[in-house]
Amino acid sequence: MHRIYLEQGKKRVFACSLDWPGWCRVDKTDKLAIARLVDYTERYRIIADRAGVAFDSREPTVVATIDGGATTDFGAPEKQAPADLEPVPKELAERDVKLMRAAWEVFDEAVAASPEELRKGPRGGGRDRTKMVAHVTEAERNYARNVGIRHRPYKSEADRDAMRAELARVYEKEGEFKWAPRYAVRRVVWHVIDHLWEMEDRRE
Repeated sequence: MHRIYLEQGKKRVFACSLDWPGWCRVDKTDKLAIARLVDYTERYRIIADRAGVAFDSREPTVVATIDGGATTDFGAPEKQAPADLEPVPKELAERDVKLMRAAWEVFDEAVAASPEELRKGPRGGGRDRTKMVAHVTEAERNYARNVGIRHRPYKSEADRDAMRAELARVYEKEGEFKWAPRYAVRRVVWHVIDHLWEMEDRRE
């Protein structure tokens, strides 16, 4: 069973995989969000393949529905699923971290392969490459605070890599934090992949 949950806002719904961090798509209704998630199966498979994880993409089954909020309607998931609070076996935690590392790797490759100026949207919006990279890394730094990881603004790529190394050890952290480790990984990977796919689409 491919377990997913729905985060329902007033205007938007996210369909998110519980077991495949970052595989999460948004649309206007439950049905459309699930269909969009399925549409991105092969694109997510690239991340799983890079991580060396056998990807099971069987038909999704909704196992939970949670109420979203203003951030949901803005276009980002914001609520933890009940399953995120359950104990995570070591093997599953290690797999999640592999997928997170793979998402970072594929994103960095997309950055290297993309022009600085990306195609604009219908209304002329969207960040160009350098600003998108800065947005992703700064958001990641802010996300990390929710699991007790604090870094000053980056001065170099080495600073970013040091923070990511700490995030990769998130399941080893002790104490209570705003985000459960599994949700933190899902949120980080979702943001990286969301902008990875945006960059790929806008450079074509």
